[in-house]
Amino acid sequence: MDREKLAQLTSLAHRIRCHIIELLVEAKSGHPGGSLSGVEYGVALYFHALRHDPANPQWEGRDRVIWSRGHVGPLIFSLLAEAGYFPVEDLMTFRKFGSTLQGHPTMRCPGIEVGTGSLGQGLSVSAGLAKAFQMDGASNRVYCLMGDGELQEGSVWEAIMFAGHYRLDNLCAIIDWNGLQIDGKVEDVMGVEPLVDKWRAFRWHPIVVDGHDLEQLIAAYDTAAQTKGQPTVILAKTVKGKGVSFMEHEAGWHGVAPTVEQGRQALRELAATEDTLIRGMP
Repeated sequence: MDREKLAQLTSLAHRIRCHIIELLVEAKSGHPGGSLSGVEYGVALYFHALRHDPANPQWEGRDRVIWSRGHVGPLIFSLLAEAGYFPVEDLMTFRKFGSTLQGHPTMRCPGIEVGTGSLGQGLSVSAGLAKAFQMDGASNRVYCLMGDGELQEGSVWEAIMFAGHYRLDNLCAIIDWNGLQIDGKVEDVMGVEPLVDKWRAFRWHPIVVDGHDLEQLIAAYDTAAQTKGQPTVILAKTVKGKGVSFMEHEAGWHGVAPTVEQGRQALRELAATEDTLIRGMP
């Protein structure tokens, strides 16, 4: 990958993490853990893989993005703002009365295809869209962002079976594989392993990546677009709360916003990380 582009995307990922912390502190509610874990695969999607036009959100030729894990609104809206769907300043209206940026995304917000947040439904919507594009002979692709705890739901596996059976190679699922859900460790609540073998058995092409490595993610999206005859799932190994020491690997940062002082500490840590990344660039 071009080093200049990698540096730009790395800096963008840092900026989005800062947005997430700032808007959560302002709103005094929201979901920081899962939002922080998904930053890199969100950046790689919206700023590399996705065919879209923020100036014309309803463009018929656009790819579709379905955020099945709709509770990560802070991440979703930060990505959309940086992509140009609405002003970055609007992020501070998150969860406020009358704002288009509610706790879970709604279609009132530009760039949102489906109102989501009730887990286990996004892949069914995505598979239906992908099948429709296949039947029309259209080139549009569909991306579905999911959590690993969400894979405990039976409706997900029906959608996985459907997509594999109909060879929906225009469909790509991305799993935030951080091993945690609201009640604790996924394996303690209800184990979902072996994920790679299960997806492969359902006729999907699984790709395992470090979910915080932009180069690996971009390569995975490129491979997904080139894979024919079967849908692709990118299993992104991530850290819940990534980038903020007191949030990392903690299931409790779900629906709990940082205080003002915690927000300041988080931003200080992120600033130090950004300095290190910039100095380390060739």
